Amino acid sequence: MIADVKKNAEQKMVKSLESLKTDLGKVRTGRAHTGILDHVMVDYYGNPTAINQVSNITLMDARTIAVQPWEGKMVGAVEKAIRDADLGLNPSSQGNLIRVPMPALTEERRRDLIKLVKTEGENAKVAMRNVRRDANAQLKDLLKDKAISEDDERRAQEDIQKLTDKYIAEIDKALVAKEADLMAV
Repeated sequence: MIADVKKNAEQKMVKSLESLKTDLGKVRTGRAHTGILDHVMVDYYGNPTAINQVSNITLMDARTIAVQPWEGKMVGAVEKAIRDADLGLNPSSQGNLIRVPMPALTEERRRDLIKLVKTEGENAKVAMRNVRRDANAQLKDLLKDKAISEDDERRAQEDIQKLTDKYIAEIDKALVAKEADLMAV
């Protein structure tokens, strides 16, 4: 039973770490990347819809993303959604094609991206702590049901704390690497 609780907690921590790494991969350093627009939602006839479900997204060159809505009348809505997504992007439409130039990273923009990265890291740490809290609650329930002894519960809580510390250190490593990547000119 204790092994199940530990295994479950570790699986959740691994998923949280992978999610953080995926999110950090979307924070780009001045190069165009179609993944930047993944979270942009377009008002598609009253329903919020992912941008990649209403348009074709490609790279025009290293610094420009091309977005081509499948319906001509969606150009304005897609352009507005990109502008309102708080990504610091300023799209411009030419007929049915929307060009999204990636701004060169200024020192201020780099600082903003680092703040964003730190926020993502803090959210991942909170997720780790929530997993730890849930695992400890499960252990307390096992103790209350007299399925395990107090010593077993205490040892298991220490093991879960070690797991938490290990994954929080992994988060810190990923954040330091991403900050160094962002500050490299």
